[in-house]
Amino acid sequence: MKKDNDMRAEYDFAAMKGGVRGKYASRYRAGTNLALLDPELARAFPTDHAVNQALRAVLDLTVAVRPPKKGIEGKGSVRAGRKASAKPRAARG
Repeated sequence: MKKDNDMRAEYDFAAMKGGVRGKYASRYRAGTNLALLDPELARAFPTDHAVNQALRAVLDLTVAVRPPKKGIEGKGSVRAGRKASAKPRAARG
């Protein structure tokens, strides 16, 4: 009878030729932006959308309180990378 699983219990990766440890690690890190939330924050912001919405509100508040410097909306700024559909929030009372 043939086994369904051809996996060995152990592999000796040092004996394998051509393998490079961490070969794609930098590419992975470049495309990944994760943050670990404390449990109370995770309850308050249960989805990535909720976290992004809260951070955009904070960003809008900091821009509203501080006058912009020349070039702040330039190519490398955080706000320049925002989606066109994301509109600034109105100031609250």
